[in-house]
Amino acid sequence: MQPFALYLAAALSEIAGCFAFWAWLRLNRSPWWLVPGMASLALFAWLLTLSPADHAGRAYAVYGGVYITASVLWMWLAEGRRPDQWDVTGTAICLAGAALILWGPRAA
Repeated sequence: MQPFALYLAAALSEIAGCFAFWAWLRLNRSPWWLVPGMASLALFAWLLTLSPADHAGRAYAVYGGVYITASVLWMWLAEGRRPDQWDVTGTAICLAGAALILWGPRAA
């Protein structure tokens, strides 16, 4: 799986899992929402272990940029709140930082 697709799948899994808890606690949904939520969070953790990064901390740092992007997209597509210029600019900065962390030249 390509790195961006992997991180995006992990982000969507985490957001969906966390949203299940949000729905239960904040939107008064059934506790049964927690079952797929926990499965989604387990999928997130497994997907992140497939990262091409050479260290876990680097994988988590790169993931952070993709997670921010996916969160802004979730806000727009799932919650109906269109991102403003600051959301878009911040997302671009985070993705640029994630790319530097993942693909930046390293000393041997």
